[in-house]
Amino acid sequence: MNPVRLLTAGLLTVALPLAAHPQDSKLRVAAAITYEETGRPQGLPEAFQPGSSATFLTITSIDGYQNNAVLWRSSKGSDSLVVSTGGSGGAYDADPLSNLGRGLSDAGTSVLSINTRQTGDRVNTDNFFDIGRDLDAAVKVARSLGYKTIALHGHSLGNIHVQFYAATHWDSDIKGVVLTSAFADLPWKSRNMLVQDEARYLELRNIAHDYQRSGKAAERLPKEMSERLRRASGSSIVTSQHFLTYRSTEASTASGVYWIKRIPYPILLVRDEADPINTDFEPYMLLSAATSEGTLVPSIHFELLTNPNPPSYRAHMFIENREALVRTVSAWLKAGGL
Repeated sequence: MNPVRLLTAGLLTVALPLAAHPQDSKLRVAAAITYEETGRPQGLPEAFQPGSSATFLTITSIDGYQNNAVLWRSSKGSDSLVVSTGGSGGAYDADPLSNLGRGLSDAGTSVLSINTRQTGDRVNTDNFFDIGRDLDAAVKVARSLGYKTIALHGHSLGNIHVQFYAATHWDSDIKGVVLTSAFADLPWKSRNMLVQDEARYLELRNIAHDYQRSGKAAERLPKEMSERLRRASGSSIVTSQHFLTYRSTEASTASGVYWIKRIPYPILLVRDEADPINTDFEPYMLLSAATSEGTLVPSIHFELLTNPNPPSYRAHMFIENREALVRTVSAWLKAGGL
């Protein structure tokens, strides 16, 4: 096992006025982003063997939340890195993150794959805006590790986290955004495609509002959203804060058609044609928004991976297109100098 190293990736400091503390004018640390190298975490499937180029990390976000991550270092010594995050309940040890981590690092680009505070049994419990802290911590860790150019990858639900982060962080070392199995407008989709029951939707919305106003935003609602959501994410029980920040057509901003045109970086969209979760028209909604008048997107490319198999969740995870996914993303990264 490697020795544990505690490193600081970013600090937020505050200077206290001399009038308030005449005897002490030193800067104080109000919050910090830290990370440490660890051994293999307990509970990982035995089948997940990331290889000798991989290092396990624990990353602590600015608000003190800890997430696990794995760093796949390229053997070619590149100073480029992809920060990669998964979909609903997704983790770095599962497709497509595990496949991309190994494949892209073999092809010459390092990958930092992260779990977030909505990984595993925390699915559908999080506040959408908090995930940005997990991404920000990972980006700062990448810089601390010495990487000079960064691309952001988000899969499925992770695509909207990456879009939000990219649109609100105009950093010179971020050079591209990769979105896989991306939906177009999650609040609209939740109401009209996943729930498809207006009375039920309005009841859930009213309960979520009541919970939020009474200080129970982190508590789970007493009713399921829908069977379709259960099939898509493994759980249909959501918290008030999840419903309001992801699913509410009135309150949520988890909409790709809103954020994508505000991203000032090149974008790659990839979809498996047999994906039944995010449907065939959704990439074109994103393409339309990204190329609309006044867009900030310098370029966008959409790649549809052929798949002769029947629609299945496996296609949503690119299990039947693992090699094609790596080739597509790697070629686009290299073309962009990553």
